[in-house]
Parts: sequence; C-alpha cells; structure tokens
Amino acid sequence: MKSHSITKYQAFNGVSLPDREWPDKTITQAPIWASVDLRDGNQSLPVPMNIEEKLEYFDLLVEIGFKQIEVGFPSASDTEFKFLRRLVEEKRIPDDVTVQVLVQAREHLIRRTFDSLKGTKTAIVHLYNSTSPLQRKVTFSDASKENIKQIAIDGAVLIQELTPTLTGTDVTLQYSPESFSDTEPEYAIEICEAVMDIWKPTLDNKIILNLPATVEWSTPNVHADQIEHFCKNLKGRENAIISLHTHNDRGTGTAATELGLLAGADRVEGTLFGNGERTGNLDIVTVALNMNSHGIETGLDFSNISEIRHVYERVTKLTVPERQPYAGELVFTAFSGSHQDAIKKGIDRREKDLEADSETKFGIPYLTIDPMDIGRSYEAIIRINSQSGKGGIAYILQNEFGLHLPKTMHPAVGAKIYGIADDESRELEASEIKAAFVDSFVNTKSPMELIDYELDHSAGERGDVACNATIEIHGERTQITGLGNGPINALTHALETAGFKTFNLTDYRSHAITGGSDSDSAAYIQLQSTGSQTLIWGCGINSSIETAGLYALISAWNALHEANQK
Repeated sequence: MKSHSITKYQAFNGVSLPDREWPDKTITQAPIWASVDLRDGNQSLPVPMNIEEKLEYFDLLVEIGFKQIEVGFPSASDTEFKFLRRLVEEKRIPDDVTVQVLVQAREHLIRRTFDSLKGTKTAIVHLYNSTSPLQRKVTFSDASKENIKQIAIDGAVLIQELTPTLTGTDVTLQYSPESFSDTEPEYAIEICEAVMDIWKPTLDNKIILNLPATVEWSTPNVHADQIEHFCKNLKGRENAIISLHTHNDRGTGTAATELGLLAGADRVEGTLFGNGERTGNLDIVTVALNMNSHGIETGLDFSNISEIRHVYERVTKLTVPERQPYAGELVFTAFSGSHQDAIKKGIDRREKDLEADSETKFGIPYLTIDPMDIGRSYEAIIRINSQSGKGGIAYILQNEFGLHLPKTMHPAVGAKIYGIADDESRELEASEIKAAFVDSFVNTKSPMELIDYELDHSAGERGDVACNATIEIHGERTQITGLGNGPINALTHALETAGFKTFNLTDYRSHAITGGSDSDSAAYIQLQSTGSQTLIWGCGINSSIETAGLYALISAWNALHEANQK
C-alpha cells in the first residue's frame, strides 16, 4: 500500500495474558474433528453443490473418518433441508457419525431446523449470533451488548424447549459467539455463560462452545492468548468442549489452530483443503497430516490423498493449488539441483537403513513425510527444469527407466539435459529426459558406427577373444581386427591397430535394466583422452550384454572425438 492508504488501519489489541502457559505446551493428541465442508465450504462455492454432489461428499467425509459433520443450514433453503432428509430417510448416516446443523438465533429458523432433524440418532444443534463491536454497530444498527446477549438467550431458551421433541435423538448443543476473534474477551465469556445457564451442561452432557476466528485479525499468538484466557476464566469449563473455527484471512489459519490447541481447545472445525469464504477456512488435511508427521494418530485417513482431491475438485468445481501442503501436485517435487541430490541420497540411504532395521524412523532431506503414506509416489518427487542438477536427472533415469548411471557420469548427462531445459525455458517430461540421454549418449553412430562384428572366444593360447568388426567412419566402411582378454578389450585393440585409438579405457559398468524388458542390458564406458585429463562417458543398450558393451565403447569414442574437435 501507499503511505496515505496505511493510515486508515490500526493495530489489533490483544488480550492481556502475562501468565500464558501455551508456549510451553506440546500437541500430543488429536482433537475432536468436525467437518464444515457441506455448510461453510458449500456456501462459499460459486456454484453450490447439488444434493447428489453433497451426498457423494458426505460419503467421502465418512470414509475419511469424520465423526462430526456439519451437513448444512437446513432452515436456509429447501435444498439444504431436503439434503438432510435424504440422509435420514435413506439411512446414510452411520451410527457412529453425528450430523451437525447450523442455525441463527431466530425463532422461525430454529423451528424449521428441528423439523429437519426428525429421525436422526445423534445430532449437534449449532446456535450462533454475531457478538463483536463491529457487528453490533453495523449489522445490528448499534445494538447494545445486552440486546445481543438477549438474542443468544432467547435462541437458547427455544432450543431448550424443542430438544425433547426430537424423540429418540441424542442432542448435543453448541453455541458460537460469531466474530469471537474481535469480540471483547470478557463479553465473549459473559454471553457464553448466559447460554450455559440455560442449557445447564454437565460432565456427562457437555456443551460445545465454538470460538470462531470468523475473520483473522491478528497473529496466531494473539489467537492463542484469546483461547487460553477464555478457558481459564469460563465458569464451568469442565462442562464445555472448546472448539476452534479459524479462517485464513492473514494466511495463518493452520498456525492459529495449532496454537489454539496448545492454549486448551478440544475440538477443531474446518474443511478439506481449506475451502471457505474469502481466503478460506482451516485446512483440516494440513493440520491432521502435520500431527501424523509427529507420530500422532488422528483418526482421519488421508492415505489416498489424490483420490480425495479428485472427488473434491469434481464436486466443488474448485482446484487444489499446486503448492497446497501435502495435496498439491508439486509439494513433493524438487527442481533445485542441490535438493534433488539430497533427496536421492536420502532415498538410497533409507533403503539401506530399512534393510538393517525395518523400524527405522523416516528421514529424507526436504521431505517431512513419506509421500507413499498418503498415496503419492517417489516418481514425481524430482522433476527437471533449468534449475535442476545432475543428481535429479540421474534419479529420473533410474526410477523411471531402470538406468543406473555411474556417479561420475552424472555431471556430463546433467549438463546436457538441463542445458536443453534452459534453452527451452520449461520443465522436461521424463520421456524427454530419456530421449535426450539416448540421443547424446546411447548407441551413437557418428562419426563412427559399429556395423557388425564377430567374436572368437577361443583365440590365442591364453583363451583370449578375437574381435573382427566392421565399422563405418565418416561414411567409409573398414574392417578391423583385434585380440584381447574380453570383447571390449579386443575391440579396443582393433581400434588401436586401425589407428583409431587415442584414449585410455578408465571405467566400465553394466547391469540389467530394471523395470524394462527382461533381456535389456546397459553398459557404460569411460574413456580418457590420450595426453589430457578429459573424461568422457558413453552408453550402450542391447539385449546382449556383450553387444551393449561394444556399443558403449563406440559411443564413448564418438563423444571423445566430439570433445577433441572443440
């Protein structure tokens, strides 16, 4: 903002809490989870879900493990009312799941809400009214604190009268001082205690007091102070379940919730992937998986996060951002070369550690959790662009195509491939990476091509191998012959005899190609230019390991010839 714009704003005044205890606390267990996707989340959609979509979403929430699900605002519209009736009449609500309904403190809305709940086994009736100074001034035309408290009292009295009419339904009562985040702390306590005086909660029949950060006005530590102050000063705290309902206006909804739990809260309301008004509600996926990453059981199952995201995106018509924690397409992806190298080393090290001890705790640089634990894979962790490094490219070739490049070959392959990404200013697909590797290093034919060869394994007195080969160089075919202790050594001597040896063979590796054809093999040969320190690699791939080695030698010779021409 420009300076003249900033003057219209003022700092948020927090609660005075010099004896705060939450900074020394640790989260050791999960809260009660309550999904508000079908109400708070649905009302924020450009195109709200229809009944069939809401039914599918409800089933998804049940499958994930939510035991409290706010199914809507049944007094607000026929669609909301009919949805709840479908759930009841089609017996879609499991016995261990409690449906929650939201209602303003208005008589006709409360009565309509109770009509919608007939036949439910367990239900939470969630009463609310706005309490903040700004809401009292604007929404309620300068209503007094007493007038606002009376609205809550009147609503609570009517609900108390109607609850016995829900024969066979176990009802839990919930009250929210909406806009708790900017309501005077003592007044928030006063109005909640007034509702408690009517509902008379006990240890066996607790009230839920939901304290919404309807708008996120302050830093998370201030929110934690508010929650701790409320918990310490509320009469009958032992008879109340303190519930959090954070929004994300400042981008710190997750932090505010986690600190609120440290401050004494027992329950969390939120949505999948943070869908909600403005910048959204709390993302329960993030908070739950944060706990999982510290070894805490949550009762929620996100082991197939991609499928959950697929259903969410289809029925809400929203898209989960690529950088959304845990669920985003790119959150387990490294483009940076140094990150890729550390991840690859971490994966390799973990495999060895698990062989020694299957209970080894997870630890891979740059990864807070094992992607496989939430249905993701290692295949997409490393992706290649101009910022990538040699280790990342080697990882792709190994994990996608079974090519185990020697470590000293990584720099040459990396330079070639991320040079292509840099030139094209884009990410390269795995198939493009392999194609570039093959084009530059595998079975190359220019300027020299191995046309044909024969091997005699009984040549010479020592059982040496004779190689009779046809090569083509610069368009001319030549017959060459050599003797050696193996096929590669024999072809090397053949090249030397024909005047083409300007190198020393310094390294040779080979392996079966994992994940590919059972008959495919890869060979890698490193050559050093005579009279210099230049080291060059070539690769050969063939169904015959002998042929793969000879192709690798020719490929390395071609690369060395190209380097010497520069």
